[in-house]
Amino acid sequence: MVYYRIHYPDTMPGHRLDEYLSKGWYRMQQTIFTTDIIVKNDVVIPVFWIRLALKQYRPLASARRILEVNKDFTVAIHTNGITAEAEELYQVYKAHVDFDISDSIADYLVGEASRSIYHTRCVEIRDKGKLIAAGYFDEGDDSLAGILNIYHPDYKHKSLGKYLMLLKIRYALERGKTFYYPGYISTAISKFDYKLFPGKDATEVYLSNSGTWVPWLSVTNERLEELLFTDREIDESAYDQS
Repeated sequence: MVYYRIHYPDTMPGHRLDEYLSKGWYRMQQTIFTTDIIVKNDVVIPVFWIRLALKQYRPLASARRILEVNKDFTVAIHTNGITAEAEELYQVYKAHVDFDISDSIADYLVGEASRSIYHTRCVEIRDKGKLIAAGYFDEGDDSLAGILNIYHPDYKHKSLGKYLMLLKIRYALERGKTFYYPGYISTAISKFDYKLFPGKDATEVYLSNSGTWVPWLSVTNERLEELLFTDREIDESAYDQS
């Protein structure tokens, strides 16, 4: 079991990002990290990295409904999504959510770094020209990692967070990617369960003790935790600065 390992790479070409993602790592600002647990209010919470196997993915009825509901909005994808307009939307979104997030998009994606090593794109959703949602993702050679979704609270009933996920998946499919990585979920809390929305049948979960991916539906929460907590003691010194 790993308690936060962090790397500080100078570059992140697409093939290297693919390799990191395939081993349960994920981007944080301009670093990349992995962990098997998070600690909230002194409580240890197990987390498990998941990915969507795009060759097995088939849109569910719920996904098709969301695509239909939002079909009249304008969608565009850009390489530079950290704009004044997006930052303004981020502040509206930040004031609406009930969890802690970074002060700005720039801080969330870049932090104190002078440049970005990731090939990041932004999905913009507009209603009659007004920016109402934005979703950021990193692109690898064979994979795509969803990083951040924001939306205007006035459009919450439109499920724009899930719509952004579906648009990222569509982008990945159109470019022949194999995997879409949304981050981690937890067996202890349901906060991250929305990441399973695209389809549990095509979702795989990473078993860090064996370094393998298995179908999400093939293991129970109890079995996942058993595999995690019977591996070995947490190594809090597992901190790699390479």
